[in-house]
Amino acid sequence: MLLKSITDSIESVAPRSAQEEWDNSGMQVGDTERDIQSVLLTTDITETVVSEAIVCGCQLIVSHHPLLFHGLKQVCGQTPQARIVEMAIKHNIAIYSAHTSLDSVPNGISGRLAEKLGVKECKILVPSGEGATTGLGVIGRLPEPIPYSAFLQRVKETLGTTYIRYTSLPTEGESEGASLIQTVALCGGAGAEFVNEAIAQGADVYLTADCKYHEMQDAAGRIGFIDIDHWISERHARDIFKEILEPLGLKCIISQTDNTPIKILN
Repeated sequence: MLLKSITDSIESVAPRSAQEEWDNSGMQVGDTERDIQSVLLTTDITETVVSEAIVCGCQLIVSHHPLLFHGLKQVCGQTPQARIVEMAIKHNIAIYSAHTSLDSVPNGISGRLAEKLGVKECKILVPSGEGATTGLGVIGRLPEPIPYSAFLQRVKETLGTTYIRYTSLPTEGESEGASLIQTVALCGGAGAEFVNEAIAQGADVYLTADCKYHEMQDAAGRIGFIDIDHWISERHARDIFKEILEPLGLKCIISQTDNTPIKILN
């Protein structure tokens, strides 16, 4: 299958027009007129992931996070990005990324995160414009109220997260975690900036990643604020890519070397 047909299929779900202005979703390396049989699916593009693609005989890597955010002025091996470009070109591997283009659609990153955690009736948390059907984050409801502690345990077990940092609910007293929650806002990736939107829309809890101390401190007493690992919150992008591409007859391989670089010492 031509690479152009593959990227068209991805963009039918995650159009580049939906990405944020600062983003660089789309082709990173490669010729869209070449033929593709096998695809490696990953969250991040690292040298290890490219080596895996070479070993697996994949002609294409599809990632969530783009390889290139800023201009690459030299391709001489001084940086990981330059080495990856060199490796990809040398081994004739194309690279395509769907980042905020996938974040911004209802059934994208945040929508899938909500689905995994049992949050229903979702709508976009921060629409990209008035009346827009795209935007970042989602807000929805659990089928029935559950204790906050039970939801935290669900996050841990369902997502397999390496850590959970959280603040108490505004109503919490001595019985930590016993208060019931039902309205949940979520944003895959770094979405702490949207916590006030979650509060304004009546969320009991807001789950995202990469939260700073003062962001959580400012929200404390106003909402249950849950912070998890960035990669954990977005790794299901690989499953979405597989669902798009496998029906096209492509061999789709989920990377076994793609993982969070963050380790936790307990």
